[in-house]
Amino acid sequence: MIIDLRSDTVTKPSKEMLDVMFSAQVGDDVFGEEPTVIALEEKTAALFGKEAALFCPSGTMTNQIAIKVHTQPGDEVLCDVTAHIYNYEGGGISFNSGVQAKLLQGDRGRITAHQVQESINPTYDWLTKTSLLCIENTANRAGGSYYSIQQMQELSAVSKKNNLNYHLDGARIFNAIVETGYTTTEVGNCFDSISVCLSKGLGAPVGSLLVGEKEFIRKARRIRKVFGGGMRQAGYLAAAGIYALDHNVDRLKEDHQRATKIAAIMNSLGYVENILPVETNIIIFNLIAKINPAVFIQKLADQNIKAVGFGKQAIRLVTHLDFTDDMLTEVERVLKNIES
Repeated sequence: MIIDLRSDTVTKPSKEMLDVMFSAQVGDDVFGEEPTVIALEEKTAALFGKEAALFCPSGTMTNQIAIKVHTQPGDEVLCDVTAHIYNYEGGGISFNSGVQAKLLQGDRGRITAHQVQESINPTYDWLTKTSLLCIENTANRAGGSYYSIQQMQELSAVSKKNNLNYHLDGARIFNAIVETGYTTTEVGNCFDSISVCLSKGLGAPVGSLLVGEKEFIRKARRIRKVFGGGMRQAGYLAAAGIYALDHNVDRLKEDHQRATKIAAIMNSLGYVENILPVETNIIIFNLIAKINPAVFIQKLADQNIKAVGFGKQAIRLVTHLDFTDDMLTEVERVLKNIES
């Protein structure tokens, strides 16, 4: 039995999801004739109370398209120092859009309206134009922390006051939703655009959606084509996304419960020095100084458990759809008996 805790991206379609995929009606999405893609886009837009959505191969693409549409070359994007758009999208902010990031030091990935207000440049010729605010919910590098609806609304208010566009990297937004109880519509009301990933905890094999108003999505569709993201008979993938939204949202709570149990195990281990608060499905912990992280990861691998290093002494584990209670029991056994 291989236990893969490197990411929630490792999930595989269930038999039920595969059955839906193989029976999907398909057309040509570039021609706007893909019935299952259209159904997924309309479903997701309605969930968040927006006019339209765009199905893309990845969350990186949806984020980068949003940045491109919302900005002009030479502009500035505000985001937290841990943000995925800055750390893990290949320098796409500058490469694709010709804009720069101003990094804010938030509280475990969460920035405040006051920080944003203080960071907006005045309109001098020699300063970059601050045009876009991006937040990530939940925050990956911060251990799956999430924003409250009030925090997102406060950021929305300061964005509107200062004519900033406001984008949500919602790769794991449904993890935040099931944990907090706020609704998709409440989330949608805060933002100009939202990126929603289907291939993490929701278990679809491929795909993310960019959600916004019709004119924004019209522009985004052209940028998707420029980026090479125009797909043809993508309905097979879109069908998986529809199934995921219908069946795999509420069960994310199970992933959170298992992550909390792993954190409790970690707290009892002498070789663990620090654990970030576990709020959703991500566990980030530090090994004590004498433990080599690469050796530790290899020892886990020798016991058929996959994990990833997350900088210096840090290790990340992520629970997901394919991680079961039996696997949790095995992880506990290995962690308590591993040679330090």
